[in-house]
Amino acid sequence: MSDETAPKLSPVEGHKSEGRYLRGTLAEEIADASIDHLSDANKSLIKFHGSYEQEDRDARKARAKAGVGKAYMFMIRLKMPGGKLTADQWLALDDIADQYANGALRLTTRQSIQFHGVLKGNLKATMAGINASLVTTLGGCGDVNRNVLSCPAPLPDPTRAQMQRDCDAVAEHLAPKAGKQSYHEIWLNGEPATFTDNPEIDEPLYGKTYLPRKFKVAFSLPHDNCTDILAQCLGFLAISEGGQPVGYNLFAGGGQGQTNSNPDTYPLLAQPVGFIGLDEVLMAAEGVCKLFRDHGNRSNRKRARLKYVMKDWGLEKFREVFYRDYFKGPRRDPRPAEITGLDLHHGWQGMGKAGGGAGEPAGGSPVKGEKFFLGLSVENGRVRDDGAMRLRSGLRAIVAKYKPDIRVTAQQDIMLCGLTMDDRAGVDSMLSEYGIPRPETLSQVQRWSMACPAIPTCPLAITESERALPGVVDQLEVALKDAGLAGEPISVRMTGCPNGCARPYQSEVGIVGRGGTKYTLYIGGDSYGRRLNTEIQDGVPIEQIVPKLSKVFAAFAAERSNGELFGDYCTRVGLPKLKELIGAPA
Repeated sequence: MSDETAPKLSPVEGHKSEGRYLRGTLAEEIADASIDHLSDANKSLIKFHGSYEQEDRDARKARAKAGVGKAYMFMIRLKMPGGKLTADQWLALDDIADQYANGALRLTTRQSIQFHGVLKGNLKATMAGINASLVTTLGGCGDVNRNVLSCPAPLPDPTRAQMQRDCDAVAEHLAPKAGKQSYHEIWLNGEPATFTDNPEIDEPLYGKTYLPRKFKVAFSLPHDNCTDILAQCLGFLAISEGGQPVGYNLFAGGGQGQTNSNPDTYPLLAQPVGFIGLDEVLMAAEGVCKLFRDHGNRSNRKRARLKYVMKDWGLEKFREVFYRDYFKGPRRDPRPAEITGLDLHHGWQGMGKAGGGAGEPAGGSPVKGEKFFLGLSVENGRVRDDGAMRLRSGLRAIVAKYKPDIRVTAQQDIMLCGLTMDDRAGVDSMLSEYGIPRPETLSQVQRWSMACPAIPTCPLAITESERALPGVVDQLEVALKDAGLAGEPISVRMTGCPNGCARPYQSEVGIVGRGGTKYTLYIGGDSYGRRLNTEIQDGVPIEQIVPKLSKVFAAFAAERSNGELFGDYCTRVGLPKLKELIGAPA
């Protein structure tokens, strides 16, 4: 293809190419106190460092009326593979939330933590504080491999332990190299980075222009798909024999985002590529990443994800190119392994004896020396004090006293790990003291719900999400109770735009921002992440969402087969009937 006929590259590709391995002029603009925001090029580059430029959209109208500019601020996202933190790291990050951010920590759907409301003048100090706690933000955002997910539950299971090790190894292997030097130079007063101007040496995996868009990786288990493996660009589904891990089924090409009124964009599920051994994990991860680097769309960012390479090529061509050009191991068919469940990891659960060995499950007879973890449900991932429910203060007090390890889940929840039987009564007492509900006291629909931050911080949001979903859940609790379905684990996910950060297109009820106070309603997905849902009606006012769903709940309660899940029922009866039930146009 000649230069005249080649598609024009997107502006972001120019920002990356001219950005000197993610440096740009970030250091100069960050140091310039006369400006409160960044140039377009540096706004692109800072994403790779784990930050997005945003604005306080709640303040927009008042500031416009007063004739002043936007209230610029920054979001900072951590890179923490598998969602792991020590107690001391949690306490340090909690301090940062008070000192530099908006007084809250936001647990994400990718087992990470975000800070919101950081002012430009505090960016460098915030980054330095995060790194001083031995946590990084490099690659939290941007066109590189993002945070790698793995089941966070510290259960006495050799396969879960292997997944955590492989999760850490993949995260390290796919981290930027020259970009890491630039990161230290800009944020940590490192030595000025020197490069050879040879991308194969400076940035051997990514090159000067990195990936066409973001790249997401997750590890999961067939019986516990708590990381939504089919929503990922690259997924490793663990295969065990005799209780021991033997390898992974490799999946590729999943993704959530789409664009309103653009039929050439859509969510897709990852497809099975093949089986790999434990010693082939890094080679497979690098191979898929390089395939995306070389064949992803760099002209149209709306179609730049790996999922569109898979969709446009088809699975067989994807396999052919992967095994021919990017993976030197043998080609093996995927092993038989169906996804059969998803564990939220809520409540008290046994970890086994200190130093290894399985104990009795929590609730059975405890074993001497056994350790426990406590999984807590966090509404939409927002860790803050809100009236009588002082979640942030309570977590800080518990972590400071008992020093548990911390795990963040892909469902926006938190786990306190390594507690003893003697700790349990004290922790439960502190939960009550700070008004923090135990998961078993919450409704199923609240425990299975997720929302993205949306307004007022996200510049892409076109409707509310995090601030709107609690009210919707309150109504759903009543509707489900009236239908006799209060005990059903129905997943509900809301986003403020169609980009799908809370993975709404796989949930049994997906509520996606359309504009103003209207949403596109999807139903028929799967709580375990195995199936996409279907659009049932566009432009639904928020006050009509639950009344419409109530009619489907009533039909489900009356017509379900034995043990049938809500999403399976919706799929079985079909779209025409569902549309008829809610009064949607045929």
